[in-house]
Amino acid sequence: MIDIDFPTLQGIGFKQHFVSQLAAAAPHGRLARVTSVQRDALTLDDGRAAFPARSPRFDARGQPVVGDWVVATHSLGDWWIGDTLDAFSRLSRRTPSGSQVLASNVDTALLLMGLDQDFNPRRMERYIALVRACGVEPVMVLTKPDTGTEVESRIAQLRRRIPDELPLLHLIPAQQGDTGVLAPWLGAGQTLVLLGSSGVGKSTLTNALSGSAQATGGTRHGDDRGRHTTTARSLHRCPGGACIIDTPGLRAWQPDTDEDGLALSFEDIAALAQQCQFRDCRHASEPGCAVRDVVDADRLQNYRKLLREVRRAEQTALERIAERGKWKVLMKAAKQRGQNKRGG
Repeated sequence: MIDIDFPTLQGIGFKQHFVSQLAAAAPHGRLARVTSVQRDALTLDDGRAAFPARSPRFDARGQPVVGDWVVATHSLGDWWIGDTLDAFSRLSRRTPSGSQVLASNVDTALLLMGLDQDFNPRRMERYIALVRACGVEPVMVLTKPDTGTEVESRIAQLRRRIPDELPLLHLIPAQQGDTGVLAPWLGAGQTLVLLGSSGVGKSTLTNALSGSAQATGGTRHGDDRGRHTTTARSLHRCPGGACIIDTPGLRAWQPDTDEDGLALSFEDIAALAQQCQFRDCRHASEPGCAVRDVVDADRLQNYRKLLREVRRAEQTALERIAERGKWKVLMKAAKQRGQNKRGG
């Protein structure tokens, strides 16, 4: 069995969860964590040093991703990925071709949103749904209060809209070094991932927390959207013993979950729905609805949109065809009624 230097490995996020899996791994391998991936070329860290490795093939679980723990073996002058240990969490999103894993073995997701023109409560709710579906703790982080507009009202709007149990932090510009509010999530052995749109300050915050020097870029004038300076996910070690994973801004964020998983992110709606007069209440115009007049109207509309996405993703191809046929019939009937009224 591989020798485990717990103090060193815990500094890059190793947990007791992985110990039992090592009995079946290569006995003379090198235990390390994936810090970056470029096609079949990976960078690993064993707690003492970073080194390059290669992935020989895709197995049933796919290629290792940033945050994975692997056992590498040395052959023909290179380190090769052998075994990939089962992760305790895998942050993924749903894509047209299936699920895409963004990072593994993450404890906390810092969900960054600017208080400038990047401000979008619906997107924040989508982020929360994505990470909660994967068993990761979300923490909302608002950036750019120095360049934002209506800062106080926007903070209050988000706090009214999203349940109080979710932490909501405000950062002064990260380059000024005020990262102390993140201390509760930066303990030794913890792993955080930064999620947010391009230009929101993910790489700047990563640099402030880890002391690294990643390139950062400005935003476009007019909409404050970023220029995609970060093009790949990467894991960085923080002085206090935590690890932080920086990610590129992603345009499409569909949670990889089902209806029950989505309900975890809209617990206020799920709880109130139990008091509705009708069990199948859609919280639209039904009498006796306990949700409609209590929950923020835009939040409720966003929930309906996400619910439609989740239900559609779970449908088979035949079910989607049948649903399109049903709506075509309904739309045709509505059009005919309109023509009849105008004719009359």
